[in-house]
Amino acid sequence: MRFIDRADEMRRLDGVLVEPGALAVIWGRRRVGKTRLLIEWSRRHEGLYAAAEPSAPAVQRRYLAAAVDRRFPGFADVEYPDWRSFLLRLAREAAGTGWPGPFVLDELPYLVASDATLTGVLQAWVDTTPGRPTLVVSGSSQRMVHGAALAADAPLYGRAREAFALRPLKPGYLADPFPRADARQLPAFHALWGGMPRYWELAEPFGLDIEGAVDTLVLDPAGPLHPEPDRLLLEEIPPATSLRPLLDVIGAGAHRVSEMAGRLGSPASSLSRPLAALTEMGLVRRETPFGSEPRSGKRSLYRIDDPFLRMWFRVVAPVRTALAQAPRETRLEYWWRHRASLEAQAWEELCRMAVPFLHRADCSLARLGPWEPAQRYWRRNEPELDVVARSVDGRRLLVGEAKSTPRPLPASALRFRPGPPPVPGVAGLEVVPAVFAPGAIAAPAAEGGAHVVNARMVFDVLR
Repeated sequence: MRFIDRADEMRRLDGVLVEPGALAVIWGRRRVGKTRLLIEWSRRHEGLYAAAEPSAPAVQRRYLAAAVDRRFPGFADVEYPDWRSFLLRLAREAAGTGWPGPFVLDELPYLVASDATLTGVLQAWVDTTPGRPTLVVSGSSQRMVHGAALAADAPLYGRAREAFALRPLKPGYLADPFPRADARQLPAFHALWGGMPRYWELAEPFGLDIEGAVDTLVLDPAGPLHPEPDRLLLEEIPPATSLRPLLDVIGAGAHRVSEMAGRLGSPASSLSRPLAALTEMGLVRRETPFGSEPRSGKRSLYRIDDPFLRMWFRVVAPVRTALAQAPRETRLEYWWRHRASLEAQAWEELCRMAVPFLHRADCSLARLGPWEPAQRYWRRNEPELDVVARSVDGRRLLVGEAKSTPRPLPASALRFRPGPPPVPGVAGLEVVPAVFAPGAIAAPAAEGGAHVVNARMVFDVLR
């Protein structure tokens, strides 16, 4: 699969090169595309890319010396007794040849896990070594990257010219690996693969054959993504396999802390740290209803953030033993049981993601925006609202309903006249009703009817 987007990230990395010898730190969960981004960027600037391995420090230095040897012949002929000697030699070679870098060191947490003194050595190298090349470090273990460079007591704290998390690709770019897919079909692809470039790459050869992709890659026990969640947790540093039961119960539908505690047989108070860890890893997100205090946990819900993992824990986890013995048609039946609900949830999320950008769309809502980020609204037995957002000027309140059917909507569906949710600060605002449906036909809002947003509009603005 060709390299897609990442223009913003490329610009931020380019800015690092303005300052000779600068430091940049990048982190993000596995499969999000860090390695591909860094290799592409390094190649454009005649940099040197090297990836650490989970081994002993002496072996790690030997492997990295072999990588550096491609730039500086003879670098690997020496045995480096410690990281200080390795880095000082690198700086001397760079200064002697006038090479400014960048030197890209991927998977820094592997090195730190083997030798905790490395971050202090890097601090001294960044602070005192003249002629050093620009250094970019990255890692998938977000907790360890935070401890090494981002926490207030971290050795590298405050020294990075750039530090950012790499996020999943924007959903609008799904049309690139799946060019034959109609916009109405793209929500189904998002419900399976989310924004992870690695998953897109694996699914691309299947084209529009969604059944073939989901069975071959995920449901079949021999598929490359069948054990994916276990790998993600095991590859964390330190391994996060103890968090698996929490993902199981969230994936099965327990979204409140009290529900999770009941299913796990654990006190609710014991779940705060595990939930925080899963949130930091980008696997779980905390959701609060529109109009509630963000820091209040009373009405918070926790959901699996990645669509692929959400599908896996809903479809694969409960029947993994059965899948090992089932033929293809039976495996697909397990998936079909949940397909509609998974796609409906994915479509709702896409609609909320699109709201802050709808002023760019070719739709009747554009002139009424821009809009603040959208949220859901729920409270006890009151009707749930899928999409709620204030306009930036504070005059309007967008209230939307998401319908995941790809078919055109009947006229009755557009007679959507909701009232505002009973929360502080919205009384007197003009309520703007909207219906989000993948196959809806774009048209100006009829008198007494709702504005229409379809899949083409959503995916166009999410690029």
